[in-house]
Amino acid sequence: METLVSYELGDGIATIAMDDGKVNVLSLGMLSEVNSALDRAEGDGAVVVLTGREGVFSAGFDLRVLTAGGTEAADMLRGGFELARRLLSFPRPIVIACPGHAVAMGVFLLLSGDYRVGTQGAYRITANEVAIGLPMPETAIEICRQRLGPMYFNRAVINAEIFTPDAAVTAGFLDQVVSSSELPATARAAAVQLATLDIAAHAATKLRARSQALEAIARAIEADDAAMRVRL
Repeated sequence: METLVSYELGDGIATIAMDDGKVNVLSLGMLSEVNSALDRAEGDGAVVVLTGREGVFSAGFDLRVLTAGGTEAADMLRGGFELARRLLSFPRPIVIACPGHAVAMGVFLLLSGDYRVGTQGAYRITANEVAIGLPMPETAIEICRQRLGPMYFNRAVINAEIFTPDAAVTAGFLDQVVSSSELPATARAAAVQLATLDIAAHAATKLRARSQALEAIARAIEADDAAMRVRL
């Protein structure tokens, strides 16, 4: 059976790579495999590098499923937002290596890493829900609120602005941008540095620093889920 996610462990660093051969849509299958890889990393006590395939981190949810509605769409929406919350509260450091485009739910996962490295190029970093006719879910708003600079929050959420990788650093989507050839080594170097931290202190501080955001996100997940399922 072909897998959507690969897992590689070396020197205490777990590299989790999404690759569906296309744009890494966050289907129920992809979400399940990413969560299984995170379970494995947690069991291995590893720092995580989460990445995508050449040119794309993730284009977000499977729109065919989302627009069709029904139980599968509701499960996918909840699963994506619960994955973001898991990343934000993960007990080990999370580095995200973004090799290209990050759109919609893909960008919400990007906003959930502890350190985010992007790639130079003509790539789009955007929460495009409003542009494609979808009111922004409450959970997505809270994920954006906890990381984006105040002057960029409205532009990203309400105006669905498209950011280049360099502009995404200023806005708060990314921490650093490097060439595509430098991305793997830069992300690994960040993971190596984070591995030198006291991991228990890191985990406790992460939860303290993000407590309000995590509580708001948890409430928003329930609200979005209820709103989605009332239409079933």
